[in-house]
Amino acid sequence: MDKSVIVENVTKKYKLYQNPSEKLLDIILPKSYGEDFYALRNVSFEANKGDIIGFVGVNGSGKSTLSNVIAGVVPQTEGTIKINGQPSLIAVSAGLNNQLTGRENIELKCLMLGFSKKDIKNLEPSIIEFAELDKFIDQPVKSYSSGMKSRLGFSISVHTDPDVLIIDEALSVGDKAFAEKCLDKMNEFKSQGKTMFFISHSIGQMKQFCEKAIWLEYGQIRMYGEVNNVIPEYEKFLNEYKKMTSEEKKEYRDNSLKKQGELNLV
Repeated sequence: MDKSVIVENVTKKYKLYQNPSEKLLDIILPKSYGEDFYALRNVSFEANKGDIIGFVGVNGSGKSTLSNVIAGVVPQTEGTIKINGQPSLIAVSAGLNNQLTGRENIELKCLMLGFSKKDIKNLEPSIIEFAELDKFIDQPVKSYSSGMKSRLGFSISVHTDPDVLIIDEALSVGDKAFAEKCLDKMNEFKSQGKTMFFISHSIGQMKQFCEKAIWLEYGQIRMYGEVNNVIPEYEKFLNEYKKMTSEEKKEYRDNSLKKQGELNLV
């Protein structure tokens, strides 16, 4: 099958500073200041056209970072990402300017994607209708609830007809009826052979919609394969993880990161 996304040895490193002066010293002096934090470390996988891939993992595992890197919102520190087509990220308020109205955000986002003013004028009614914002469309986005922002972001993204769709917790806010409408739209894209990445804490949605799953654990891929294979293993882990105390969870995380560091030195 044709490859739509190829991720090779992608690493995303951040620097953690104790105070602003430490950050300044790190910029102007040769000595390194701050602590290295790896949100992603040597992540590699391939997606075929038509793949629907879910990202699972506990908080802090790198799901949102990976989705942002694939979408081109955040640059990777190392590694390469090859995408066949135009990606679009759907997340709560992602790509929205809080100072602009909903209508102005539609126009701005579409212009950035290369649509003409005539195309935008034709698309606008459908985007507004799908988002169910009605009279709120001409109000500043900063006055929107998280559900309204999510509806607007989702509607803009799906109506610009992307080749690769990345949905990051966008269905976790708002009402169930709108979530069902979004899933219907995603199934429509699925029938068109588009590639989609789906990030959600809802295992039920993951099982319902995805065919494959990537289990991320503190920045690395622990398992990648068919949903029916990955999700049961992740659920077993999750049941045990939820029983841990806060101290045990921290110890587990520290041990996992230590093992990862040792493996990458080999």
